[in-house]
Amino acid sequence: MSVLFVVGIVVFFLGLLASIALHELGHMSFAKLFGVRVPQFMVGFGPTMWSRRKGETEYGVKWIPLGGYIRMIGMLPPRRGDAPGTVRQGSTGPFQGLIESARGAALEEVGPGDEDRVFYRKKWWQKVIIMFAGPFMNILLAFVFISVVVMGIGISTLQPVIDSVSKCTIPAAQAGRDCQAGDPVTPAVRAGLRPGDRIVSYEGHRIHTYAQLQGLIRGSGGRTVPVVVHRGGQDIPLSVPVTTNQMQSLTDPDKTETVGFLGISPTSARERQGPGLVVSTMTDLTKHTFGSLIDMPKKMVGVWNAAFSDKKRDPNGPIGVVGASRIGGEIAASKEPGLDKLAFFLMMLGTVNFAVGMFNLVPLLPLDGGHIAGALWEAVKKGIARVTRRPDPGHVDVAKALPLTYAMAAVIITMGALLIYADLVNPVRLNG
Repeated sequence: MSVLFVVGIVVFFLGLLASIALHELGHMSFAKLFGVRVPQFMVGFGPTMWSRRKGETEYGVKWIPLGGYIRMIGMLPPRRGDAPGTVRQGSTGPFQGLIESARGAALEEVGPGDEDRVFYRKKWWQKVIIMFAGPFMNILLAFVFISVVVMGIGISTLQPVIDSVSKCTIPAAQAGRDCQAGDPVTPAVRAGLRPGDRIVSYEGHRIHTYAQLQGLIRGSGGRTVPVVVHRGGQDIPLSVPVTTNQMQSLTDPDKTETVGFLGISPTSARERQGPGLVVSTMTDLTKHTFGSLIDMPKKMVGVWNAAFSDKKRDPNGPIGVVGASRIGGEIAASKEPGLDKLAFFLMMLGTVNFAVGMFNLVPLLPLDGGHIAGALWEAVKKGIARVTRRPDPGHVDVAKALPLTYAMAAVIITMGALLIYADLVNPVRLNG
């Protein structure tokens, strides 16, 4: 195990902890803005490793660094029969919320002057903002990380410049083998194309990107095509007899199709992109995350099978904190250029933050989305009462959903434990 591998694990893990802290900071900032008293701000859960009190809030780090929470007084309203001036405890973190629920009737004393500083008595829209601010912070971090990579560092993009020329034409089904006697020479060799040649035009079309060139090549099978390459400071016209070959489909990697074949491989270069690509990347990430959340039960079955059998781990399946940090170590220990490592590192942090933010918006307790759903339901009930001129129905007691909360929290903890175990015994690896 190399030093760089260990450093990568530690740095990525610290990045995740910082993301957790910022998630909770999002909650706390708006809670304090709207006058809710926040007694605790903690990263991690379990026994306290370190803490310090500043003002009315205790800031600290717990020994189990797999989450975080803030405690706001009065997240759950009092039950009938509770002592006056007391409310039930509640926290923003799902793990901490489960622990508190398991304690049963955990009560907090509301001090003098705190009567209007409890969470449950705030306006519904304030409660929505407070609870949405945490996931929004993760989504914002994802946007920042992706923007830095796309617009600052740049994306590795294939160029219409030849990196290598294949000597012979090999069918896609036999890809990877060496040239053998009887294999036809590639059109690139016949035409005299060389590594370093920049394709300036193809069949009369001015070439700007490799994707454009690739599409033209695949559509010109069986024709002799005029090509202009830039070599040694001058443009050189060539005639290329394009053949056909069975190649992997661009739209469905599991299928092959007969297309035009030239026999060249492109170079790649890092290029800074505009904000449009950031938006499209975030859009694609949103679609992918929604799909992953819907497919989560099926994918967790795959994680189970990989953890307790010799089945290969799905590289596109869910991973936990341990697995993500391990990949961070692989990135740091790889032989890629430093800028490529940084870009991969930031993109992965962005992806993890986005997934955490979206997962927390699932409208079930003990997730933030459960409290948001409760606040929205309160708005609906109050709105109906106002329109029908009925008495104010009061605050919605989300604690009535505690049986579902227990089940959801148990599922979250089970999933987390399974992912940690699978990440240890059968981790996802960058190189398969």
